[in-house]
Amino acid sequence: MNLNDKNIMSTKEAAERWGFKDDSTIRKRVKDFPEGTIRKFGKQYVVTKEGMEAVFNKR
Repeated sequence: MNLNDKNIMSTKEAAERWGFKDDSTIRKRVKDFPEGTIRKFGKQYVVTKEGMEAVFNKR
């Protein structure tokens, strides 16, 4: 896995890309993400572009 891949991002970065005020919108929908497109590391969620597109449509 390439962690420099722009398709992998924190929920904060994803919220900025999708135009949300903050990442709470994403965190509230964790269960809606397809398997393997979101993961929690400690207190931080990491999401993929694919997961964001599946839940919130393309950006």
